[in-house]
Amino acid sequence: MSETCCASKASTTIPTPVHPLDPLTQDELAQAAAILKQTQQLGDSCRFPYLQLEEPPKAEVLAFEAGKAFSRRVFATVLDKSNGAMFEAMVDLVAETVTDWQQLDHEVTGQAPIMIEEFFTCVDIVQNDADWRAAVKRRGLTDADIENIQIDPWSFGYFGDDPKYKGKRLMRGVAFYRDQFTDNGYAHPIEGLVAIIDLNEGKVIELLDDGRDTPIPKTKRNYDTPSLGEPRSDVKPLHIVQPEGVSFEVDGWKVNWQNWEFRVGFTPREGLVLHQLGYNDKGETRPIIYRASVTDMAVPYSDTALNHYWKCAFDGGEYGLGRLANQLELGCDCLGAIHYFDIPAVDDKGEPFTMKNAVCMHEEDYGTLWKHYEFRTDVFEVRRSRRLVISFFCTVGNYDYGFYWYLYQDGTIEMETKLTGIIQTAGMVPGTKPACGGGLVTPEIYGPSHQHFFNARLHMMLDGEQNSVLETNFSAKPAGEDNPWGNAFNTDVTTLTTEQQAAREANGQSGRFWKVINPNKTNAVGNHPGYKLMAEHNPVMLAQADSYIGQRAGFAAKHVWVTPYEPSERYGTGNYPNQNKGDGLPVYTQQDRNVENTDIVLWHTYGHTHICKPEDFPVMPVEYVGFKLKPNNFFDANPAMDLPAGKDHRSVGVADDDSDGGDGGDGGDCCAS
Repeated sequence: MSETCCASKASTTIPTPVHPLDPLTQDELAQAAAILKQTQQLGDSCRFPYLQLEEPPKAEVLAFEAGKAFSRRVFATVLDKSNGAMFEAMVDLVAETVTDWQQLDHEVTGQAPIMIEEFFTCVDIVQNDADWRAAVKRRGLTDADIENIQIDPWSFGYFGDDPKYKGKRLMRGVAFYRDQFTDNGYAHPIEGLVAIIDLNEGKVIELLDDGRDTPIPKTKRNYDTPSLGEPRSDVKPLHIVQPEGVSFEVDGWKVNWQNWEFRVGFTPREGLVLHQLGYNDKGETRPIIYRASVTDMAVPYSDTALNHYWKCAFDGGEYGLGRLANQLELGCDCLGAIHYFDIPAVDDKGEPFTMKNAVCMHEEDYGTLWKHYEFRTDVFEVRRSRRLVISFFCTVGNYDYGFYWYLYQDGTIEMETKLTGIIQTAGMVPGTKPACGGGLVTPEIYGPSHQHFFNARLHMMLDGEQNSVLETNFSAKPAGEDNPWGNAFNTDVTTLTTEQQAAREANGQSGRFWKVINPNKTNAVGNHPGYKLMAEHNPVMLAQADSYIGQRAGFAAKHVWVTPYEPSERYGTGNYPNQNKGDGLPVYTQQDRNVENTDIVLWHTYGHTHICKPEDFPVMPVEYVGFKLKPNNFFDANPAMDLPAGKDHRSVGVADDDSDGGDGGDGGDCCAS
């Protein structure tokens, strides 16, 4: 990343673990892979879809004392490409032994996630298939054209136990024409042609061709800088500088900032994880969340055409959000005084490497935090807000997703997910309408309508391990003796006691919200300390509940789930959603366990329903979705009252005057009486 984009940068690569939750180092990853290869006699055909830290039991982590010894275990999923066999393993690095090794029945558990090398394998298999080449030529293309055709590898999904698919490791391949290799292929979809690939056999086992004569759109819609022409010339430099340095402190994977403290983690499936998030309140660090992450996402499509009816990508469980993380040095994803975390990882063969600058952390100005002008006394006070940003970006095929955790000085926690990249496209006859109601983006192309659902897992630990969840609803109070003026309303609060009761949907009309509390403690006004979930983006799953997609993406049927903490229940879609008929939260919660005054996990579904439009093409502007957790009776007063008054009088490129121009920073007399 060039210094013209970023004021400063630093990165952290930690060679030696000092805490039980520290991600595995390159040496530890190499050691684990070597132990597995040697003890299990793994040949060249074996791959490692997962090789990651097995997080220690919660009790061990909470009891840990700095400088004391701790366990280091590695979880692995091993796939033998020669026969499709799939195994799970546990490696004890301290004892240098394999403590568990078992073969999985992937017809029951689902397939291991698709690996990076399989993306390229899929492309090679399709492009060299004689029947596929013949089908492409029937659409007017030549052998020379085929060399530039883009193949998008897709997960297969699940559509029943058809014997011809049973037991096979499958992918689908859809095609896009390119006049030259660097063209934007999504401007030229090839409709009505889908290849089904057996990855273990290395061949196309079925070619779906509806024989339609939909023309291939040929108008170029490239987005690389040389193709875009002369850019606008009125964009002046915008500098973000912190001349005295940053306000956060980094010690390995631990971060302290503005009374917040937490540990940074990272997994191949989830990407960024926040551990042991707490707030220092009057000298006491009060725990809030033990572990926070986005465990998976589902992207179901609303289109019955051959190229699209089966599409429902689980970008975490089928591919791996962390495995597909961007190395942020490639572009100006973060601005200001930046701290990067380098992430140790392994490739499909278990060889370690470093994902440079995979996680970005920096501070941002965020406008007014609190303010009041008392006109009677001329007392005027205002404080500006800033937030800490911890983020990563990943690219999953055509879409790019950014996951941004924000911490605020008033105790607020926010997850913001940014959706950008390129929409899936479909060709059509100009002058016609899409059969399934997709949105036109050019006269020749439409984008199939679809939804994006994200699953956030929040292992709560609010002032201790015993928590409950309350649901609040508002309703108009009937006129009568206790409401003579008709202005009063009811506030109804319900404690969610079991998993089935706690599977809930948002309701804007009743102002429904949920609050996590510690029922064993009270604050200065006699209320239980709590944090309120502000569910801000609440689409519902529109696929039928009993459809294959509806069952596989069952977590999206509810906006809120609550489960008792169970270490094996880590993901909203289950351990292996690839070719799985359905797992995760709908299965976990069938046990209907107690969730009152116990160690709980709060799961939140949020997302976006996307009806495509011309402004989404050729590259979609960022769409923002997410949620907030706000303190509610957690503090005795506004925790940001101790912020210094001030104004930055030396903003770069701005004349020094007495106006409150929103330039950010600290120091000065315009913000205090």
